[in-house]
Amino acid sequence: MNAKLTSLLHTNARNWATVPLRLGLGLPLAAHGAQKLFGWFGGYGLHATAAFFGQNLGMHPALLWATLAGCGECFGGLLVLAGCATRFAALTTGIVMAVAVWAIHQAGFFLPNGFEYPLALFLASVSLLVSGGGALSLDARLNRPPAA
Repeated sequence: MNAKLTSLLHTNARNWATVPLRLGLGLPLAAHGAQKLFGWFGGYGLHATAAFFGQNLGMHPALLWATLAGCGECFGGLLVLAGCATRFAALTTGIVMAVAVWAIHQAGFFLPNGFEYPLALFLASVSLLVSGGGALSLDARLNRPPAA
């Protein structure tokens, strides 16, 4: 494997501390992305999400931004859960959450329309971007040195 790619995917944390962090980030993001893309879990699906992005947020082309947000959340969340390409996935989910804080959740700090929750998910993404997937991750399994 390319040395730069290996170092990017290599996990620094050799303990299980990232497991609850990956679960707390990956599960809700995968579910929110599935709401946007597929209409699962009470979501509206891609075209309704795109209509919301275009009409309410002024994000054009709306279908492109809705697809990117949904894919970043859904597939980024699934990668984070598995600890596979964790740093790339954390970068992706971090960008999506930064946009959510900046563009959508401007009603104050507290929910339901505040930015506290997407900010927490953004910070969890930053944490995994720094630490990697940890010992119990596909990254650690794939990057393990060969047995002697």
